[in-house]
Amino acid sequence: MNDFTKLTRECYTRVTAKRQALRAYTSKGTSMKSTLACLTSVLALTAAAPVAAQSFNRIASFPVIANMGDGEDLSRESSAEIIAATPDGNTLVYTDSPLGVLGLIDITDPANPAPLGNVALDCEPTSVAVVGNRAYVGINTSESFTEPSGALAVIDLASGEEVTRCDIAGQPDSIAVNDAGSFISIAIENERDEDLGDGRVGQMPAGDLVMIALADNTAQCDTLIRADLTGLAEVAPEDPEPEYVDINSLGETVVTMQENNHMVVVARDGSIVSHFSAGAVDLENIDTIDERAAILPVDSQPGRVREPDAVYWIDNDHFATANEGDMDGGSRGWTIFRKDGTVIYESGPSFEYAMMEIGHYPDRRSDAKGSEPEAVTAATFGGVPMAFVGSERGSIVGVYDITDPANPALAQLLPSGISPEGLLPIPDRNLFVTANEFDGLEDGAARAHVMIFEFQPDASPVYPHLTSAGLTHPNGAPVGWGAISGMVAAEEDGMIYAVNDSFYGYQPTIFKIDITRTPARIVEHTPVTRAGMPAQKIDMEGITLDGDGGFFVASEGRTDRMIPHGIYHIGSDGNIEDEISLPAELLAVERRFGFEGITKVGDTLWMVVQREWADDPENHIKIVAYDLETEEWGAVRYEKAAPEKGWVGMSEIVADGDFIYVVERDNQHAGDAVTKKVYRIPVSEMVPAPLGGDLPVVSKELVADLIPMLTSTGGYVLDKVEGLAIVGDQIWVSTDNDGVDNHSGETMLFPIPKM
Repeated sequence: MNDFTKLTRECYTRVTAKRQALRAYTSKGTSMKSTLACLTSVLALTAAAPVAAQSFNRIASFPVIANMGDGEDLSRESSAEIIAATPDGNTLVYTDSPLGVLGLIDITDPANPAPLGNVALDCEPTSVAVVGNRAYVGINTSESFTEPSGALAVIDLASGEEVTRCDIAGQPDSIAVNDAGSFISIAIENERDEDLGDGRVGQMPAGDLVMIALADNTAQCDTLIRADLTGLAEVAPEDPEPEYVDINSLGETVVTMQENNHMVVVARDGSIVSHFSAGAVDLENIDTIDERAAILPVDSQPGRVREPDAVYWIDNDHFATANEGDMDGGSRGWTIFRKDGTVIYESGPSFEYAMMEIGHYPDRRSDAKGSEPEAVTAATFGGVPMAFVGSERGSIVGVYDITDPANPALAQLLPSGISPEGLLPIPDRNLFVTANEFDGLEDGAARAHVMIFEFQPDASPVYPHLTSAGLTHPNGAPVGWGAISGMVAAEEDGMIYAVNDSFYGYQPTIFKIDITRTPARIVEHTPVTRAGMPAQKIDMEGITLDGDGGFFVASEGRTDRMIPHGIYHIGSDGNIEDEISLPAELLAVERRFGFEGITKVGDTLWMVVQREWADDPENHIKIVAYDLETEEWGAVRYEKAAPEKGWVGMSEIVADGDFIYVVERDNQHAGDAVTKKVYRIPVSEMVPAPLGGDLPVVSKELVADLIPMLTSTGGYVLDKVEGLAIVGDQIWVSTDNDGVDNHSGETMLFPIPKM
């Protein structure tokens, strides 16, 4: 990490607590030569500023493919699933089932994690725990669902050699070691074949629980105890499918049986301490339909069974479950039980509501299990007992103060990366780690990452950057949002208007954002309508003011889907008052990648096209003009960078004073990202030539390379920088989170100096 990035990251963390310091920074103006001096002055300004205590902030992201050795095929899928750490907290160990390996990461310097490579296994690892210098790995060797098999493998972490292997006669899922390191519990799931028959339990053979003693720095295979879990559940009692285990300090193992919707507590000798149904939740005001492509929390699901996945003991009498669901349910939240089965806390839809407010609600999963809380753990930081709940589909981790287990209080939401599977607190080092299983190799999304957060008692939360907290529907449910694309400064000081794109095809919306608050806050939402109904066949990618209280919006077309390219004049009430279609000259050359931004200079609207159309030279795109008075069309051309990988295009245009500001970006994530930049063009050169002839090529001047800011929150570089709004001496930049579909859900909204 270079000095600029380090200072930017520290600056950004502190500045979120005192935005006036950032304004002081931007008023100085910066060049690359003076950047370090300006950032240093910001740090001085904010050093004494009061900040909220007890916060986690992300300090690093580690791409799993970094553990692949020279010559390994980077096009192979990889993943980070269950994660553990060595006793000193300096080495992370995670399972990577697609590659069939254990991955190792050196976090001696947690802000700069270093690859230690992969330990090859001869089968699929399903879970891992670490005792001393040994990794205890559940491995699946099953030939089929009807002939499951597996083992507990003991791996020496120094040499990577297998020390011991215990046959456990079944397919393992979760494993856990007790605090004393004297025994290990293994959930033998023997999972069902979802493609067989109706895909339901029971499908033999049944699963069970295995316990093995640990001694002499290895597993004692001959001590294996098998606890019979049949005959306990109301759902398929003959076929228990244990999913997840944890052990309390009394040596009791709690087991979730997800498909059976049942919980079991087992003593060290294999006897049953207690068992009970995980029960059901009556869910009100939730979103259960995704076909409308809108976040509409107006539905209900009475009696939604929990079907918990992960479980973790809070103390010897209470444990928490993440209620992901599987076969018949998923209650979209998390629960705290007494071990006698009494529910002392149920989150209901509140966890999803928190995700809706910060743009992390996965609308495409509404008809399934919503945000799918899958992971849960607990630890004490700064003297406060905390629970951590990971949402697989919302890609977020909720941090709860559980000082009173009957009344948890949501303290923070951490941006985790795509699909957090493993959660690991390391309180002795003030660290919290997430392992994110989704690999975007096939989808063009980000690859799998491990993310590292630091508990900072003297810092404010950096994330989220944008929230709709306080803005609700008439039923009290929050207004959800996502896929922010174009932006424009409002006439009111400190306000920005933004639009969402066609991901929310049933809910095109104009949002009003107050950027004077930290985090910035959506204070109004105006649905875009046509004749009183939600506007269809519109993909809003840019917005500008019409000077009379309304807006002009640029819509990117998809003619193969009957979505026209065009410009929409929208009143302050959100109703479309006029539609301006492309002329024949542009319709003859248009392609899918159309208008991505719009701005207004005098009586002329300027629209930037994302990529080359049929008549454009390579690496040149049009900036199209439309005169509102004469209704004449014209254009200039802009030369963009040649892509090093993927493509480079344009995603925004904003006029301010003597310049036109544009965003030029590639479509790459993380370490592959090269071009995420803001340029400016002299307005004097924006003289449109007639369509169909030679178009003048305008000059451009670099304003800012955005990559340092895109990594300032410790995450990887996000793909879509899509919004600009100029407010005074600041340029506000936003990213598009693709509606949390194959995306981490993160939306960044931050200011940079205008020049």
